[in-house]
Amino acid sequence: MMAQEQQKTRVVLGTATPGGGFPAYGWPYAEVLNEMDPTLAIEPRNTKGSTENVPLLEQDKLDIGLATGEVTYEAIAGIGRPKATNLRIINATYSQAGMFMVRADSPYRSISDLRGKPVVWGAGTSGFIVLARYVMDGLGLDLKKDFQAILLEKAGDGPPMVLDGRAAAMWGGGVGWPPFMAIAKNPAGARFVSPSADEIKRIMAKHSFLKPITMPAGSYPGQAGTVNSVGSWPFVLARATLPDDVAYRLARALHRGEAALGARLAQARESTLANTLAAAPRVDLIHPGVQRYLREAGLQR
Repeated sequence: MMAQEQQKTRVVLGTATPGGGFPAYGWPYAEVLNEMDPTLAIEPRNTKGSTENVPLLEQDKLDIGLATGEVTYEAIAGIGRPKATNLRIINATYSQAGMFMVRADSPYRSISDLRGKPVVWGAGTSGFIVLARYVMDGLGLDLKKDFQAILLEKAGDGPPMVLDGRAAAMWGGGVGWPPFMAIAKNPAGARFVSPSADEIKRIMAKHSFLKPITMPAGSYPGQAGTVNSVGSWPFVLARATLPDDVAYRLARALHRGEAALGARLAQARESTLANTLAAAPRVDLIHPGVQRYLREAGLQR
């Protein structure tokens, strides 16, 4: 009996490269859900990010994994791949708009100012680069041809390059993103460069799956005003073969732990099942086990 009580369901969670937003999210996510359901043993694992997590999930090498909204969109639409993926959504994480951060003393104030300049786009396999590709394409730009593109091994390598002048800007997004936080905390301060209202309209006209997102004032040190841009919601995705019962327990644990997770990580306050329903491209993409819990909890008919 004691052995049965101690037996846990091991769930391997793919995050991303050290120093980025997904590992910063993955650890408290695992800790809170494990606390809410002692039968779960979620184990975060660093990966190369969204574009590696999707194939690892398809190969059953991960149980669940984080992926940006853009990578999820491409996977479910079958873009750049032989066929659409059969992965399912466990939950939405937090709204994530793409933008640049520059040093406060830099002369760059618009995206056009950054053309031809060295820009850190992030880790080469990061979903942020997929978002950047869509945003720049919406403006008639190519992130590799129109900028001096810097691709990293890991996201944490980017902030020093902006701070010491090797790069004019770093691309990223989301509230409390660790690389932006590292830049913003420098004594000289930092500021954002994001699409103008007209540029946002142009981007969304070409890529309608992107949504307008406003990052609240105070999301970073010294950020006095809101920042408007476009983006989407990243997701915790599950392999197609993840048992319904495991997905059900993950959803239940998240629902029970929403407040605790938000207390540990500011951006995770948006990690609710209600937001998951709103952010999912289609309800049928939500894992059947999660949908069963949503119905039981009265969140879905």
